Amino acid sequence: MFQVKFKTIWADFDPNRHMRHSAYSDYAAEVRARFFQKHNLSLDDFAHLNIGPILFEEHTRFIKEIIMGTDITIDMMLSAASKHFERWEFTHHVYNEQGTLSAVVKVKGAWMDLKKRKLTVLPPDILEILKRLPKSEDFETIILKNRTS
Repeated sequence: MFQVKFKTIWADFDPNRHMRHSAYSDYAAEVRARFFQKHNLSLDDFAHLNIGPILFEEHTRFIKEIIMGTDITIDMMLSAASKHFERWEFTHHVYNEQGTLSAVVKVKGAWMDLKKRKLTVLPPDILEILKRLPKSEDFETIILKNRTS
């Protein structure tokens, strides 16, 4: 499983002294970026390929509050993907310092050709990296429907 530990910062918290709702999304996005960096794929590499991730949907389920000064650990698993990873869904579990599950962040997205501004597929070498991602217990295959437009 791929996971990253973070020291939270003051700006992550709201006046109630618990983590801002949008901070969960920010940290989940950072975990995804670090996964690709660990596999020698920086954001610059994606830019060179003229490919970028886009999100269609993001959902966060809050379970236990994270209070100011708490470090967190976030994991990343593939919870759904189409055959060639054109479409995908990642699930992130956010844990507090005690290892208690505090939130679940799910994102659904695809890859976009940044020049054509249309959905695209990744090069085969990057697909191989995604195939090695840990899969969630409830992993599903996304079946794409043919479009006639």
